[in-house]
Amino acid sequence: MRIIILPFATGLVLAYLLMPFVSWLEKSLPPKGKWQGFKRVFSVLLAFVLLICLIGGFLYFIITAVMDASVKLLESAPYFFGKSLYQIQDWFNNIIKGLPLEIQQEVNRELVEGGVALGQYVRNVFTGLVASIPGTFTMILGFAVLPFFLFYIMKDSERLKKGFVAAFTPGVAVHAWNVVKIVEKVLGRYIRAQIMLGIIVAYFTFIGLIVMKIPYAVALALLAGVAEVIPTLGPWIGGAVAVIVTLAMAPDKVIWVAILFLGVQLLENSLLVPKIQSAYLHIHPAIMIFLLVLGAYVAGFWGLLIIGPLTATIVEIVKYVRDHYQAQKLLESATPGQ
Repeated sequence: MRIIILPFATGLVLAYLLMPFVSWLEKSLPPKGKWQGFKRVFSVLLAFVLLICLIGGFLYFIITAVMDASVKLLESAPYFFGKSLYQIQDWFNNIIKGLPLEIQQEVNRELVEGGVALGQYVRNVFTGLVASIPGTFTMILGFAVLPFFLFYIMKDSERLKKGFVAAFTPGVAVHAWNVVKIVEKVLGRYIRAQIMLGIIVAYFTFIGLIVMKIPYAVALALLAGVAEVIPTLGPWIGGAVAVIVTLAMAPDKVIWVAILFLGVQLLENSLLVPKIQSAYLHIHPAIMIFLLVLGAYVAGFWGLLIIGPLTATIVEIVKYVRDHYQAQKLLESATPGQ
């Protein structure tokens, strides 16, 4: 189910980010004449061009870094692999040569069993990858139709909202429209929080990589920041790419790069995420920490993703209902005295 939802959730986020630009451009075009019926479509198409340019530029930096690192890694892989195996074998022999013969035999037997278990694990991973191919195809299909989904969402956003509200009776429609506005406001806060988090992570990562003189520091820091939009997995993806690039370009610094990303990840999870999301979503940091743990426990990846904005939306709706109820009471109490 999550594989089907992911492309469309991505489309909604992109639409929300591009919508201010589309609205501004539409208002900037001539109000009359031949533009009148084409303004919205033209604005959406121009937003698409902007989005493609941004994504293309980002991918150029990342792919250049990864490709160069991959070539160097493949060229030096036999040397690194052979040297690593020799060091591991030498280290292992130095450990067990001083042990009694019975213990050495037991260690060798455990190694054989470990090898069998490792082979079984590899087979299980391969089987799981094969089993995930249909789901991967579904996700690819979802992203293939994403541009069309995004186009119609941005083109007809106001019409869709008005159509949703029109499904209610006039008395309820006013409240439905206000709830839609509340959801938009909370979603905007959450997206701004994620953008701020990505900027901070990219900044600290860039400073660390520059200090260590790691090649492609700008591209790797950008990847680390953009990957923050993927909860849980994103930081590990950015860290893995940075470690691979460093292993190819500066293998003597790979441990320090790994420590840098682990440190940034620890700082992010323990301080940045609760503080930034609580500030933007108007939720106390202590409550935010509890909500993140609760969301991850109840619904895993998706729980971690939606628990903050969902809670903030519920709080805002409760406040709206409370304020409306209090206003109604004041109005009713003031009416008899008039």
